[in-house]
Amino acid sequence: MTTHTAPLLSVDGLVVRYPAPRRSYTEIIHGVSFTLEAGKTLSLVGESGSGKTTIGRAVLGLAPVSAGTVSFNGEVISNAPRSRRRAIAKSIQVVFQDPYSSLNPSMTIESILTEPLAAAGIANGRQRVKDLLDAVGMPGNSGSRYPREFSGGQRQRIAIARALALEPSLIICDEPTSALDVTTQATVLDLLADIQKETGVAYLFISHDLGVVNHVSDDIAVLRAGEIVELGEAAQVIRAPAHAYTRRLQLAAPIPDPKIQRERRAARLAAAVADD
Repeated sequence: MTTHTAPLLSVDGLVVRYPAPRRSYTEIIHGVSFTLEAGKTLSLVGESGSGKTTIGRAVLGLAPVSAGTVSFNGEVISNAPRSRRRAIAKSIQVVFQDPYSSLNPSMTIESILTEPLAAAGIANGRQRVKDLLDAVGMPGNSGSRYPREFSGGQRQRIAIARALALEPSLIICDEPTSALDVTTQATVLDLLADIQKETGVAYLFISHDLGVVNHVSDDIAVLRAGEIVELGEAAQVIRAPAHAYTRRLQLAAPIPDPKIQRERRAARLAAAVADD
């Protein structure tokens, strides 16, 4: 007998409306549906204003779900009580777009990383901080320093470490590389891929750039004006897009630097040889 396992995340007929003048509402998301399996990456791709970040906020409980459902591990969590949301927050974390504003400049890195641990009642935070910094490739002495002492790419690594602190099963990555230069983007994307391989975490990856999501996605959902116009396996969407809007996004994607591509391939080959 085959048992059915529910997807890690299921969004079914999601509608998000915000109040507008004259007692009316503006609908931002129009009946969006998709699923995300444990340990996989689904990318939401679209231009600014397409609704991709609003969907991420709805999953996090930060945007109103006017209709439809958001389910996590088989449990409907859309419009869940605040107490339940706090419990769920341990399993669903987020990495924001801007590494310069997402870290409190008045706190040391150790304080930033131990804050969620303390809130969850987890002891031995200092050792956990060292483990987290090591996991994202940061020096062990980073804990005593402040965010201003690090580059944008390093700050995003620290933000990823914070998201990993409570060992979530899902991380929402909201444009995590858009504020970084192309070379740094590549290193952060490789880091996310390595972390997923190591921990089995799933990503809901939000981006405007098909070129970026090509490197991290199992599946891609293309959003336009609050609706999914194309949804499928990443290779299929990238190589043979079915919708004209997807083709337009593909043409707008920056052309990768051949030197960077060669360096990334060489690094991956070296890692594969080392594993053998």
